[in-house]
Order: sequence, then C-alpha cells, then structure tokens
Amino acid sequence: LLGVGVAGTLIVHPKGWDDVPRDSNAEKPGSAGGDDGAEGRNPTAEASMFYVAYFRSGGGPRPVTFFYNGGPGSSTMWLHMGAFGPRRIVTATDAHTPAAPYPRVNNSFSLLDATDLVFIDAPGTGFSRIAGKDKEKAFFGVDGDAYAFAEFISEFLSKYARWNSPKYLFGESYGTPRSAVVVNQLEADRSIDLNGVILLSQILNFDLSPDRPTGNPGIDLPYQTVLPSYAAAAWYHRKLPAEHPSLDALLKEVEQFAMGEYARALAAGSELPASERAAIAEKLHQYTGLPVDYILKADLRIDGGEFRQNLQSDGGMTTGRLDSRFSGPDIDPLSQRADYDPQSAALSSAYVSALNDYVRRELHYGDDRIFKPRIQTFRTWNFAHQQPGHSEPPLSARQGTNVMPDLANAMKLNPNLKVQLNAGYFDLATPFYQGVYEMHHLPIPQRLQANIEYCFYESGHMVYAKDASLRQLHDNVADFIRRTSNVTEQAR
Repeated sequence: LLGVGVAGTLIVHPKGWDDVPRDSNAEKPGSAGGDDGAEGRNPTAEASMFYVAYFRSGGGPRPVTFFYNGGPGSSTMWLHMGAFGPRRIVTATDAHTPAAPYPRVNNSFSLLDATDLVFIDAPGTGFSRIAGKDKEKAFFGVDGDAYAFAEFISEFLSKYARWNSPKYLFGESYGTPRSAVVVNQLEADRSIDLNGVILLSQILNFDLSPDRPTGNPGIDLPYQTVLPSYAAAAWYHRKLPAEHPSLDALLKEVEQFAMGEYARALAAGSELPASERAAIAEKLHQYTGLPVDYILKADLRIDGGEFRQNLQSDGGMTTGRLDSRFSGPDIDPLSQRADYDPQSAALSSAYVSALNDYVRRELHYGDDRIFKPRIQTFRTWNFAHQQPGHSEPPLSARQGTNVMPDLANAMKLNPNLKVQLNAGYFDLATPFYQGVYEMHHLPIPQRLQANIEYCFYESGHMVYAKDASLRQLHDNVADFIRRTSNVTEQAR
C-alpha cells in the first residue's frame, strides 16, 4: 500500500465567473472604495479547495477516486482518517473514545490497492477557503457547491494528467446528493464520463428525511422508510418485546409491514378505523419497543428525534442519530426530541486531533493554518436546485431537494455508468431502506436498474467506524472498482 501523498489546493470559481468584468484597480494598495475593499469592487467569488492525493505507481492506467464527506459543511477528515487513507485513527466501536493520545495505525483497509485516492475538502471547510463578494452565495448551495467540485475535478485531471484514467466519485451523507449533481454536470456539461459512483449513507430526496417529517404533514413515506432502522436500533439495544435471532430476517419482515399494512394505515389518515389504529400501534410496538400509548399519542408517526429520545428513556439514555449503536446520557430527560448525537460526541475529538496531527507531522502541511472540521452552513444552505431538463425556476424552492433526476440523467447519458449503494442498518440519519426506495424509484429504464448494486452493513452512518464493517466496505468497493474500471488484470 506504499504510495506518494500530496497535499495542496486548487482555485475554483462559480459558474459564469469569467464573464464578469473585473476591476483591475481593486486589489491595488489604497484602492478600496469602502469597507468591502477588494471584495466590494470585484464581484467574482473564488474558492481555494484543499486536497490530499495518494498515488501508487503501477504498470497500467490506475483508477482515480474523488472522496468527500457531506454536512453540508463537513470536511473530509472522516473518510480520510477513518476509512481509506493510508493511515487511520483507531476509535471505540460503540462507546465514547477516551481522550488523547489517539492511536494512529497503518491502514490495511486503504483503497490504494484498487485506486489512487483524492480527498477533497468542500469550500470553506478543512483547509479550503472562500473569498470574494457574495462568496457564501456562490458556494453554499446545492448547485454552486456541485459546480465547484466539478470544476475541481476537471482541474485535477489536467494538473496530474489523469484524463485517461478510470474515474469514480465517492460521497458520504450529503456527499451523495453532491455526487448525483456532480456526475450529471461532468457528463452533461463537460463530456466527462465516469466509470462509477459510490454512495455511502445516501439521501437523494430530502422529503424522505426522518428528522422532522412532522413539519410536512401528508407526506408519510419518511415514517415508512425509517421503520426498519428503528427496528434495528431496538434489536441492538434489546428493546423488542420478542426475540429475533436474525437481524436480516427481522428487517425483511419490517420492510414488508412498512410498505404494506403500515403504508395503508397512514394513507387512510383520519379515516382509519379505531380497531385498525390499535392493531397498527401494537405492531409498531413490536418493531420499535416504544409503548403503545406513546405511539397512539404520536398518531402512529414517530420522527427520528422522538425515537432516539424515547428508545432508552428508562435508563436516562439518548440513542445515537448517525449510529444507533451509540448511547449517551440524556441532556434533558423531559425533552420531546434528542438534544444531541452521542455518536458525534464519541468520535469527533479523535478525528479532529488525528487529522491535525497527521497532516502537519507526516504531510508537512498547514503549520500556520487553522483546520475547520466543520462549518455551520446547514441553516443558510441554498437547497433550491435546478433539475436537469427544467428551464423554469427550481421546484426545490417549494419542496424538499430531490436530485434523483440528476443521477437518472447521468445514467441515461452514460448507460455504462455503474452505481454502488452502501448503507448501515443502524443509521438513523439516512436510513438504509430510504436509499433502497430512492434507487427503485429512479426515473430510468428498467434495464439500467441492473447497473445498481447494494451493500449493507451492521454499522451506522459512518459504516467504517466498526472494523469488521470497514473490511467489508473496502472489499466491496475495491471489487466494484476492479469490475468497472475497464482495465485488464494484466494491465494492473
């Protein structure tokens, strides 16, 4: 797995930046015409996007894979230091990792055996920075963010002469809708076909999010697609009334109920007879471990925060959102919803310390710079999205962001594009069955469904936070790349 690591930045601009006239005097000393200075006189924003790339020499054309986490507003330290970089941090499996020093080891699960690696920090995160007038408007939104990544990838291919390499995107969490938009932009606007898109912990249609569907009455699918993940969490913490030796068998049973009896009951709304309502509540009790009375008070609809607050309330514990295997003490036992995520609290310090130490000590980068593991952009993020083929104002200004048409369009433009969905059973942020539902409802010809494959793990949102799952994830992704790279075994 020995390879060469390179840390650096590439400058990218928003769409149409080169058509905006620039004031040549704006950046001269003493030229600032007001408090805004150069930013006020030059309307062109730009981003300096930080990356760490690892290359391994070989006898043939090596694939190259571009990695990024999500948020939006997250750096890519998670995938870099926890999953596929040549060095990784060691953390506790389902408990709070003790404070520093944090062990860092050679990573036997690095994907360098199958592909060269490029870890990219989104604009404004990590060591990436944004500048210029309206810089947040330019980069902090679905379309502006995706354009920046497409621009970065194009520049990287030129800088490192990788235009003829097999190419892959690997996005986690919000990185999955980013991938859907980026792959379509690369193919439709830049004529760059990719070999594959690897999705980890997927959400393409934000109307399916289980976090606060109570604010969107009449849309009941989130309650259905998250139910198998509720069952997995209750199974793990031994909160189910009955014994279920096989998690897989339990999940199949719950999936059938969620899309059958439960779906019909929710669709009936206020017309659901009292006897059927009671029967559905009892069934939900069997699959979630929550009290029947609570389920009835919730009108058979329990969102993610409510479930996490109540699953282990008898012990004063809050259940993890990103990984329901994790638990932590309640901050407010009387709160309706969970007040924090125990998994994030358990792992974040280890990752932040590991990345800062590694990049400065081993890559000799950033000694005088601050690394931003995450930035607060979610509440101000522009989720409006111009879907392919639509010239009217973005539909998403009036509804949840949905980038399923983008991935579908990319698959139709390039019928050879392969897609791999990876998901953890214990993920309550982007439930695994939600991803399955999205894939089976992509607007693509039936034959293109054969281009999609599914891999599931007994882990959470960060599948790689469990060593056994990291091994499986590595093997599945490496195999996917080898099968789709169009590189013969002899050439490797």
